[in-house]
Amino acid sequence: MTGQPRRIVRFLKATMMRYVPGMITCAEFDDFIVSYLDGTLPQKERRLFEFHIRYCRECREYLSAYRRTVELEKAAFRQVEAELPESVPEDLIQAILKAREPRP
Repeated sequence: MTGQPRRIVRFLKATMMRYVPGMITCAEFDDFIVSYLDGTLPQKERRLFEFHIRYCRECREYLSAYRRTVELEKAAFRQVEAELPESVPEDLIQAILKAREPRP
């Protein structure tokens, strides 16, 4: 399902979920995502967050993509600490270092 029908379904689901006691909205889901992933979200909010994930495919997909982004970011910074291979030209290294310097 794409386009207009998907937006209608999402709107109807959001409207319906708004009337479930204690249910968090997709916007609130976004506010809680960091605390959820680092384990600091209080138990009550965590249960509501997980309940929302069960019923909201879009937020479930968003959470999955968010986790993957964090993993990729961590992997990228681990690689920065690795030593450069000898085959990297010195002029390229200097150009990169110069580009990283703060500009006036």
